[in-house]
Amino acid sequence: MFPSGISGNQESGGSRLMTPARDRVSAPSKGRILVVDDETEIRESLEALLDLEGYQVDQAVNAFEGERKLESRAYDLVLLDLMMPEKSGMEMLRDVRDRDRHTPIFMITAYGTLEAAVQAVKLGANDYLAKPWDNEKLLIEIERVISGQRLIDENTQLKRALKQRYSFPNIVGKSDRMLRVLDLVTQVATSRSTILITGETGTGKELIAKAIHANSPRVDHAFVAVNSGSLPTDLLESTLFGHVKGAFTSAIHNKKGAFEVANKGTIFFDEVGTIGAETQSKLLRVIQEKEFTPLGSNEVLKVDVRILAATNADLRKMVEERKFREDLYYRLNVININLPPLRDRREDIPLLIQHFLEKFSKENEKFLDDNQRSVLRFEPEAMQLLLDHTWPGNVRELENVVERAVVLASTQVIPLDVLPDYLLHAGGIRLRRSENGALPPDASLFEIVADFERRTIVEQLERFNWSQTDAAEALRVPLSTLNQKIKRLNIDVKRRGEKA
Repeated sequence: MFPSGISGNQESGGSRLMTPARDRVSAPSKGRILVVDDETEIRESLEALLDLEGYQVDQAVNAFEGERKLESRAYDLVLLDLMMPEKSGMEMLRDVRDRDRHTPIFMITAYGTLEAAVQAVKLGANDYLAKPWDNEKLLIEIERVISGQRLIDENTQLKRALKQRYSFPNIVGKSDRMLRVLDLVTQVATSRSTILITGETGTGKELIAKAIHANSPRVDHAFVAVNSGSLPTDLLESTLFGHVKGAFTSAIHNKKGAFEVANKGTIFFDEVGTIGAETQSKLLRVIQEKEFTPLGSNEVLKVDVRILAATNADLRKMVEERKFREDLYYRLNVININLPPLRDRREDIPLLIQHFLEKFSKENEKFLDDNQRSVLRFEPEAMQLLLDHTWPGNVRELENVVERAVVLASTQVIPLDVLPDYLLHAGGIRLRRSENGALPPDASLFEIVADFERRTIVEQLERFNWSQTDAAEALRVPLSTLNQKIKRLNIDVKRRGEKA
C-alpha cells in the first residue's frame, strides 16, 4: 500500500485503511496539512495516511506551489521534502520562516545527514525525518505538535483578548462613547485593514493608533509616525520612500524611508489631509501594489506595512472640492474610528485629571506618597472650573493645564490661581479687584463666592490685628490654606498690617 520510501508498518497501516469511510466523513477535521514533495507516490501515500486519521491534506509538487498555497491559506503543519528540483526544501524553509515563524514544519528526506538536520533546525524546522519513517511515530508526532500549537494559540488569543480590553494605559475614559471606541479598537487591532482615525485636534488620535499597533500581531515590529503637515513635499517623499546617495544636492548617503523602516510593522500618517497631490498618487500606489521606489533609484522595493491615518479635516469634503484623491480616501477609510471631543464626554474629565496628576507627579518627583502615588488634588473651586471648561484643545489642552499645575504647586491642594489666566477669564473669574473689593455688575457665581470668602478672611485678619496664624485658627483652616486664599483673593496683608 505504501511505497518503499515510507515505512511499511503494515499492521497499523492496514488497520487504518480498514476504517469505514462513513465514520471518517462524520468526524471533524483534526487539522489541515500541506505536503510539499516532487514525488507523486510520496504525496499520495502521505495524503492517504493522514486522511485516514481525519486530517485535511493539500498537495504541492514543488517549493513554488507550496509557498503560494501557504500564502493563500493557513495550515496546521507542513511536511516538506528536502531534495526538490529548481528550489530545495531548505531554501523554501528559509523563505517561509522569513515571514512565518508560527506554522510547524517537518522536513522529510531520503538523504538524512546530521549536518542537514542541524541546518534545518537552525532555519526553523520543528522536526527532521529521514526516509523510511515509522507511520505510527509520524502520526503521534504530528498530533503532538498540532495539539501543542493549538494550546499555545488558544492561550495567546486569550491573553490578547484580555490585553486588548484592559491594557490601554494611556487612553483614559469610562464614558459610553470612549468605551465604544475602545471596543472598536479591540475588534480591529488584529486585522490587516487600513484605518482612518478622525477627530478634533488634541483628542488622542496618535494614542489610538499606538494602541492598535500594540495590540496587533505586528507589535514586535516598528511603529513609525509621520507628521504629514510639518514637512514640505520633497522632504515628505524622502521621509516616506527614502533616497539613494546623489538623488538631490544634500543626499550625501543612502537613507531608508519610513516605509522601509516600518516593514512588517505599522506606519501612521498624522494630518494625512495635508499631503500634496503628487505624494497622494505615490501613497496610493504603495497601498495598492505594496511596493515603492526610493528617490533617485530604479530599484522597486516590496513592503508589508499596515497603514493607519489620522486627520482633523473633513476628507469627504476635500474630495468633493478635489483637494484629496477620492480613490485614496476610500483606500484609507476602510474602517473609521471617530474620537469624540472632550466636551462631549465630560464624565471622563476627573479620570483624566487624576491620570495626569499621577503622570506629572512622577515625572517631577514631587508630591508622591510611599507607594509612589500622587497626593495632589485641586481645591473644589479649581476642580469645578476644570469641569466646566469647554476644552477646545481637548485632552491635550487638559494635559498641559495639569502639567503646569503640578510644576507650580507648592502644597498638596492646588489652588485656583495656579490655573492659567485664559482659563480663569473663560470661567468668568477676575482675580484682580478694585481697592474696595467691589464686584462687577455681571459677577459670576465664582466671583460672588470669592467675594464672600474675601470679606470673611479680611474681617478675621482685622480682628486679630492681621495675624494670619490667629486668623487661620479662628477660621479652623491650616495656615498654608489661608495663605493660598489670601494670595488668590489678592488680599494685601503686608500693606494693611502696616496701617494697623
